[in-house]
Amino acid sequence: MSRLIAITRKELHMYFVSPVSYAAFAFFFVIVSYFFSANFIGSQLVDVRLIFDSMSIISVFVIPFLTMRLLSEELRQGTDELLFTSPANLTEIVLGKYLASLTVLLLIVTLSFAYPLILAQYGTLELPVMWLSYLGYFVMGATMMSVGLFASSLSSNQMVSGIAALGILLLLWIIEWIGTSVYVDAQPLIEQFSLIGRLSDLQRGLFDLSDLIFYISLSALFIFLTVQVLTRKRWK
Repeated sequence: MSRLIAITRKELHMYFVSPVSYAAFAFFFVIVSYFFSANFIGSQLVDVRLIFDSMSIISVFVIPFLTMRLLSEELRQGTDELLFTSPANLTEIVLGKYLASLTVLLLIVTLSFAYPLILAQYGTLELPVMWLSYLGYFVMGATMMSVGLFASSLSSNQMVSGIAALGILLLLWIIEWIGTSVYVDAQPLIEQFSLIGRLSDLQRGLFDLSDLIFYISLSALFIFLTVQVLTRKRWK
C-alpha cells in the first residue's frame, strides 16, 4: 500500500508541474463555461443537464491529453527499466498512476460545482438528478482515464498515445450511432457498449446498477490490458 501511495503522489506531482495539464484544464473549463452560458441564456432553464452534456463531450478530447504521458514518458526516457525492476509490481505501478488520474478527475468534478451553484441562484435544482449526473460523469471519466492509461502504454510517443486514446474514446462514443445507422439488427447489443448511452438514465435521475457495473468493468478491463502490455514489454 505504501508503494501504491508513493507512486500516486509522484504522478500527482508530475501533473501539477506539467504545462500540458494546466492547458488541458484551461481548455476544458473555457469551453464548458462557454456552452453552459450559451445554453442557459438561450433556454433560461435551471437544468443541471445543461452542464453535463458539454462536460462529457469535451472530456473525450481533454482526457487523452491528461493521460498521454502517464506511461509513454517513462518509455521515452528509458525510466521504464527502473519501474520494471522496482520493488513495486506492475499492478501497483499501473494502479498508482490510475489513482493519480482519478484524483485529477475528482478535481475537475469539484471545480465544476461552480455551475450548479450559479444555476441555484435562478431556481431550484433537482438534487437527485444533479448527484446522479455527477456520479455518472465521474464513473464515465474514470473509464476514459483507464483508456488513456492503456493508450499511453502502447507507445513512447506522447502524441501517438494521445491520438490512440482519442480514437478509442471516439469509437466508444459513436458506437450507439453505428448501431442505429449501420448495424440496425444488432443495435440493442451495440448500444450496451456506448459511453454516452449508459449516462442517459443517470442524467434523468434514474439509478441503474448495471450502468455502474458497465463503467467499472470497462475500467478494470483497460487497467488489466495495461498491465499485460507492460508485462510483455518487461520480458522483451
